[in-house]
Amino acid sequence: MLRELSPSAIYMGLLAAFVGYSASFAIVLAGVTRVGATPDQAATALFFATLGMGVGSLWLPLATRSPAAVAWSTPGAALLAASAAPAGGFGAVVAALIGCAALIAITGVVPLLGRIVAAIPKPVANALLAGVLFPLCLAPAHALGAAPLLFLPVLGAWVAGLLLHRLAAMPLAVLAFILVMIFAVDLPADALGDALGGSLGLPALAPVAPEFSLAGLISLALPLYLVTMAGQNIPGFALLELQGYPVDRQAALRKTGLASLVAAPFGAIPINMSAITAALMAGPDAHPDRSRRYWAAVVSGLGYVGLALLAEPVTQLAQAAPSELIIGVAGLALIPALVAALSAGFSEPGSIEAPALTFLITASGMTLLGISGAFWGIVIGVLIWGLKRGLKRR
Repeated sequence: MLRELSPSAIYMGLLAAFVGYSASFAIVLAGVTRVGATPDQAATALFFATLGMGVGSLWLPLATRSPAAVAWSTPGAALLAASAAPAGGFGAVVAALIGCAALIAITGVVPLLGRIVAAIPKPVANALLAGVLFPLCLAPAHALGAAPLLFLPVLGAWVAGLLLHRLAAMPLAVLAFILVMIFAVDLPADALGDALGGSLGLPALAPVAPEFSLAGLISLALPLYLVTMAGQNIPGFALLELQGYPVDRQAALRKTGLASLVAAPFGAIPINMSAITAALMAGPDAHPDRSRRYWAAVVSGLGYVGLALLAEPVTQLAQAAPSELIIGVAGLALIPALVAALSAGFSEPGSIEAPALTFLITASGMTLLGISGAFWGIVIGVLIWGLKRGLKRR
């Protein structure tokens, strides 16, 4: 098997791991911090989320001999970043993460659940995703207004990266962020040195006792499950199938759900199938022979395991940064996903009412009966979509 490993697979796997991590670690930290995680809990959550990606990216490709890349749920992290801390604190969030992971694993056993999610009208599902992403995508504008001298270099690097290649945008933005932190931010004495010199390895673990409640599961766990399935798993499966790889969706959901369930008590967001980084590893750049491209995904898994060891210093650096700067960086990473979700959500000119209400209700941040707008947005969107289609048939 090792004879199938090639330099191109090693390169594309390491590139995919670097791009996947640098593009969204700020979103993960912003999400868990927003809903009440302490710095130690945030470092623990980042460590286990990254480790979960690594384990999944080793397990699935070796089991399937396909470039079945795994990523963390970026839309799920964005949902947390756009949410208020629940009544039960971070313990309630951990309970929702456990509930979401359990739903993913159950979907791998009960195909009916997967068919129900797939039956949600695609414009409504994309409008839900856009509504989740939209509040965080406003953060770059807020950062530009609040701290223009700090954020302009980051924004400029992001734009330059887009002009070069869309996958270069966030790595260049992160590099600019680090340079701004070094040369332009007036930090407390030794704060940056402590962050950059933070110890590598296992962070000081801070597990959280889950606080289960029905309202919390409906308000957070169900929307987390829906955006993870609709925004990550389904596109990830579709990409592999488009490249000609057979996909056992149930087995993949069981594996990613189980890995998410193990990591969830530590505050880790769910892991799922990847679409963006999978595109790097499923194409001919990874290897001309399709049967040998799975090694790129395996190498990305090793890369993620190595990056997990950076959780503590990365968290310290994010904690030392001005809040508008780190949230702005997170928002930049989500703009392409927001544009894609809005385009798909409003792709049918004669059926824009349901996705429009789903988007607006989800993005509003409203709550009703203690349940978040993400749940009500999808319920109202599906209801209106069904009613309108029924009237058209009559």
